[in-house]
Amino acid sequence: MNLRRVVVTGIGALTPIGNTVPEFWEGLTTGVSGAAPITRFDASLFKTQFACEVKGLNVEDFLDRKEARKMDPFTQYAMIAVDEAMKDSGLDLEKINLNRAGVIWGSGIGGLKTFQDEVVDFANGDGTPRFNPFFIPKMIADISTGFLSIKYGFKGPNFVTVSACASGTNALIDAFNYIRLGKADIFISGGSEAAVTEAGIGGFNAMKALSQRNEDPQSASRPFDKDRDGFVLGEGAGALILEEYDHAKARGAKIYAELVGGGMTADAHHITAPHPEGEGAANVMKYALEDAGLNPEDIDYVNVHGTSTPLGDVSEVKAIQKVFGEHAYNLNISSTKSMTGHLLGAAGAIEAIASVLSVQNDIVPPTINHFTDDESFDSKLNLTFNKAQKREVRAALSNTFGFGGHNCSIIFKKITV
Repeated sequence: MNLRRVVVTGIGALTPIGNTVPEFWEGLTTGVSGAAPITRFDASLFKTQFACEVKGLNVEDFLDRKEARKMDPFTQYAMIAVDEAMKDSGLDLEKINLNRAGVIWGSGIGGLKTFQDEVVDFANGDGTPRFNPFFIPKMIADISTGFLSIKYGFKGPNFVTVSACASGTNALIDAFNYIRLGKADIFISGGSEAAVTEAGIGGFNAMKALSQRNEDPQSASRPFDKDRDGFVLGEGAGALILEEYDHAKARGAKIYAELVGGGMTADAHHITAPHPEGEGAANVMKYALEDAGLNPEDIDYVNVHGTSTPLGDVSEVKAIQKVFGEHAYNLNISSTKSMTGHLLGAAGAIEAIASVLSVQNDIVPPTINHFTDDESFDSKLNLTFNKAQKREVRAALSNTFGFGGHNCSIIFKKITV
């Protein structure tokens, strides 16, 4: 079958280190940490009292106040990031076939704040069942694609992927497949999450998943460091406009990079722990390479899942060495979560943008907060510690792995005619 080519023609980002793509990229390349004490609520009684929050955002600068009240923050974040991506793409809605334009989004949790607030209000009441009429529409994870399709008139495939921390990448792979199979020409895709709430912090604390480095939150996310003690919860959104290559060329679109392959696997091992040898992670990278028609030697940069957990970082590096062999020593490997924290269902989206910009600019963002070498990792690997590195990036592979054993890998490369 003759598969169609898919390119990235617009990007938008709302992150803990920048509320636009230029700010995000500046934060990544200069090694800014987005971690700080939590401002959303009083976290003084929680084991973890910090997170990577979106900062300085006035939602009403982007959304009508009445409309914004109908949305959980995860949907608000989606609308804001997509607004930037759509403007960046230069799409003229009057000149495209809206029946062949769709929205596939990712969110691992959806409206957690809405659910928490409604249940707390009910529990604190007199038992009378009084609920906000927008409770259910605000909470459900798929509502973001509903709002987006209504705003832009996109009438093609429309749904949300839910595969925990792999959700954003999962959404991009699904959109990629719809376009290359000829079932659509354009997709809004990406992911958003807003889990910095009492329930979010408390729930991940109960799992012992979060760093508790309260005395120094900025250095708490430290992938590959010997003293890493868990991930830092983040929030925000990343949006990519994916478009069929000839469609983009015909309208004179700016093209950032080509999306050439994706893979999806399951660990089938444990609900939260990775496979100790990285079996599912290795397989998903192999499948992405096969799907792209690339050899391991064609990849220059791997944006790792790299959450800063004791087990996860080790299993992922084992998988990389298994897949790339000797070429692993020629790779740049980095975890941008060291700066942004872990955005859960939005992680794959902002990390896809980081990978696209790395390919476009020939710069690899660093893994910051490296202080002490861990003997678990081969010292000959280039884990891009502490400072961004300039190099040719012909192609970049981005990994995201989620609770439940969900694994996704996606590959972007420089555009060729």
